[in-house]
Amino acid sequence: MIDLHTHTFFSDGALVPAEHLRRVEVLGYTAVAITDHADSSNMDFIIPRMIQAARDLNPFSRTRLLPGIELTHIPPALIGPLTRKARELGAQVVVVHGETIVEPVAEGTNMAAIEAGVDILSHPGFLSEAEALLAAKNGVFLELSGRKGHCLTNGHVAKVALKAGARLVVNADAHTPGDFLTADMARMVALGAGLSEAEYIKLQANMNAFVDGLPEIK
Repeated sequence: MIDLHTHTFFSDGALVPAEHLRRVEVLGYTAVAITDHADSSNMDFIIPRMIQAARDLNPFSRTRLLPGIELTHIPPALIGPLTRKARELGAQVVVVHGETIVEPVAEGTNMAAIEAGVDILSHPGFLSEAEALLAAKNGVFLELSGRKGHCLTNGHVAKVALKAGARLVVNADAHTPGDFLTADMARMVALGAGLSEAEYIKLQANMNAFVDGLPEIK
């Protein structure tokens, strides 16, 4: 079980990284990315602290902590430069807060994130076919969300992504302990969005390959 989109109290979550990691370890996770909300005002504060948390905690946990960031509600023109800055700061997982139907995300955010080559476009709402095709070309994961509200367009995202050959992920977008998905619930999110069992197995394999390709934090 892997989740590449979660939050701690470094943004709007409830837990310190140590408790966050321990709770998903008990659930049997092999890896979790902490991707707190950020813009240009706080990226250089959050990312180094997540890297330090990974250095301190990973030697003692069966679950690997991946330091990441979620660029959130920033103007589309800034997504490319801030993605580059996040990677320079050491973020292993760069997520962009996509055009969910339940928040006033700026139009053009989805395309700007995909063009920037972020790792994950979270809850992308009514993703277009052109966006999905570019995501497939650029290797950007498209998210099926376990979070209330954001999950309402999962079926659309799955249909468009599968047609385009884009890779999918299932993430909880967890903010509190009750938000974490079990393995069974993650599977239900995927199947509920219209994936077959074989497609879900492929999704898991892609997530595992992504994590396996990341260097260990030292």
